[in-house]
Amino acid sequence: MSSEKAQFKAVVDRSRCCGYGLCAAICPSLYKLDADGLVYFDDAHIPPELEEEAREGAAACPAEAIWLEPITSENEAV
Repeated sequence: MSSEKAQFKAVVDRSRCCGYGLCAAICPSLYKLDADGLVYFDDAHIPPELEEEAREGAAACPAEAIWLEPITSENEAV
């Protein structure tokens, strides 16, 4: 892992997640699937070296249930 500070965090609307698992297939380091096949994160902060992969995983979601947000002082707590 890089020593650079995360600039983005992943956000999910689990009520929209349909359990396709495309996000986890593309970026398994960030996107995890629970027993019902719904996405969750161990840590939503995205290391800089995973940012492109995380964006691809979010973009692959057919339900548009995942997106990335910049980390600001207002939303820093995840």
